[in-house]
Amino acid sequence: MEFKIAVLPGDGIGPEIIDQAKKVIIAVGKKFKHTFIFKYGLVGAIAIDKTGNPLPAETLDLCKSSDAVLFGAIGDPKYDNNPAAKVRPEQGLLAMRKELGLYANVRPVTTFPSLIDKSPLKKEIVQGVDIMMIRELTGGIYFGKPQGRSEDGNTAYDSCVYSRYEIERVVKLACEYAMSRSKKITVVDKANVLATSRLWRETALIIGKEYKEVTMDFMFVDNAAMQLIQNPGRFDVIVTENMFGDILSDEASVLTGSLGLLPSASIGLSTSVFEPIHGSYPQAAGKNIANPLGTILSVAMMFDLAFNLKTEAEIIQSAVEKSIENDFVTEDLNRAHPKSTSDVGDWISNYIQGGPH
Repeated sequence: MEFKIAVLPGDGIGPEIIDQAKKVIIAVGKKFKHTFIFKYGLVGAIAIDKTGNPLPAETLDLCKSSDAVLFGAIGDPKYDNNPAAKVRPEQGLLAMRKELGLYANVRPVTTFPSLIDKSPLKKEIVQGVDIMMIRELTGGIYFGKPQGRSEDGNTAYDSCVYSRYEIERVVKLACEYAMSRSKKITVVDKANVLATSRLWRETALIIGKEYKEVTMDFMFVDNAAMQLIQNPGRFDVIVTENMFGDILSDEASVLTGSLGLLPSASIGLSTSVFEPIHGSYPQAAGKNIANPLGTILSVAMMFDLAFNLKTEAEIIQSAVEKSIENDFVTEDLNRAHPKSTSDVGDWISNYIQGGPH
């Protein structure tokens, strides 16, 4: 089979981790006789530097014409540390979500048995954690209008806006995931305070009636934040709005012991985007020390969700697990005897093709 992949390395460590993901894709292609066509596009700070636009039209067209998008990371201190900057790398990401209709971010949060001791929480709390976090991605306060500042600059305002349709489609997606798992879903909101959350709860209750086998419960976001630390095992599928999902999914990521381990998929109306959840980590850029496993696991999600190649996805997942079991990992997971970013990518690619380990 032949697939066209839009590759957007982005900023910071993005190019390094994307290189490792590409090695894995090529290894799978050789093993299973698939052909992959890689076409590169600019996004983020590097796109601003070269074109003045964080998401050039050429990049957007490339994404729309591809079978999947492999995305690295965006962000640069020269923009992050300049509050007066009119154009920012993150605007490219938001624009891509809107233009591609990336309405749901899917983040699996699972703990690896051999890394339990790396978690900041006690072993008995995090052991066996397996959460699917689903965040609505194109609505809410990040996209709400009006947004701005008063004329004197002393007052700022943002608007959180949701339509019933936006809520319905992401809750239905979450229910479908719940049906393939433990048939349990938690809707996180702030319905005691926010009108948008009351619409979320009202809509979710209606959708829940269509999925009679799924047990649906509701939790205020502040309680959910506490429960993720005190008792993460109580959760199976979590679905929530954009900003709550942004915060809670980052909080949940620390359960595994390293931000570099977690993949994600942004599900689109046409093309979907696959990326690690971490940022551009500019301090590590060019040093060959960044953890590529989150990006490689995002490739596994790509094979599963975009290409419908379940066996290939499972082999990538298994190769990552083996690299962890063999302690062939980067410095965030093994400070005493770390491997380089490229060494980890080579090891996993070699494992997939059946070479010596």
